[in-house]
Amino acid sequence: MGSDSRPMHSEDAHNIKNNILLSIIIVNFNGGTLLFQSVSAVLETSISLEVIIVDNGSEDDSLVHLENSIDTDPRINIIKNNKNLGFSRANNIALQQAKGKYILLLNPDCIAPPDTLPYLLHFMEAQPKAGMIGCLIQNPDGSEQVGCRRRIPTPGRSLIRVLYLHKLFSEQFKLQGFECTQDPLPTHPIPVDAISGAFMLVKGTALSEVGLMDENYFLHCEDLDWCMRFKQTGWEILFVPEVTVTHYKGTCSWRYPLTVLWHKHKGMAYFYRKFFQHKYPLIFTWLIILGIWSRFFILAGIAFAKHFIMKFKPKQPYHLSQKPVNQKQKKIFPYNHESHL
Repeated sequence: MGSDSRPMHSEDAHNIKNNILLSIIIVNFNGGTLLFQSVSAVLETSISLEVIIVDNGSEDDSLVHLENSIDTDPRINIIKNNKNLGFSRANNIALQQAKGKYILLLNPDCIAPPDTLPYLLHFMEAQPKAGMIGCLIQNPDGSEQVGCRRRIPTPGRSLIRVLYLHKLFSEQFKLQGFECTQDPLPTHPIPVDAISGAFMLVKGTALSEVGLMDENYFLHCEDLDWCMRFKQTGWEILFVPEVTVTHYKGTCSWRYPLTVLWHKHKGMAYFYRKFFQHKYPLIFTWLIILGIWSRFFILAGIAFAKHFIMKFKPKQPYHLSQKPVNQKQKKIFPYNHESHL
């Protein structure tokens, strides 16, 4: 697989692994110092856990910074891939090594307060039908992040989204896209179709039944696929709004916007062929696929145009180009955030 796994550093590692409640899996690719922030936050909890970090051939110093800071912690296991194997494949490598009763998929740019994990684990223990749990994922400004609670993007819902019908006629016809962000935030845990792979708590017994992630996805849509399979197998997916984490979305992918855009649309096209092609007339399915790729080329064209404009736009003096950082950001970013994100 082009990877090498490094064991934990302490003689007590074996004893720790024999009593692990939670395995936290973090797939890192150029996560910057946020990787350190994310790992440090989960290590502050008192529960028995292991942290498996799969580095997908990062080109920055995120792993070096982590190793120099807290890599001696016996709960940490680092797997180094020689190249970027994709999100699904990297997670599967760690999932096959995970020893915990529960597994948390956590993005390296996602910060979970110390009380988050004990609360969710206690909640999941009381939910025998729940195979997967997500929480309220917030942007740095405190707003709800799109994608933390979703409906399955059926062809009908996707058509509504592509044509923006949910925005044009939502009040008249109550049309729903597949994002739930526009819905009122619930006051108690509710079942949902899908949650975000940025923070995804999974029950080990459910994982054994459902299986690993589909490695045909390189980046994006693999979490939707997994949620779909969990529900098909009979497991519930719960959204717990009273628990929050902060996700600095895109810090690992901003260097490659077109690559991310390509894989996002490629993954969605595969998702539709896999789950819906046999349920709908072929012409309808291919219209959806055509819509997906049309959207890709439109967005790629816009991205190229913005890049061209910015390239020839007169530059402002340095002191005028700096954006103020709010106090909440300063707590997470004890460094010049503009130079890293």
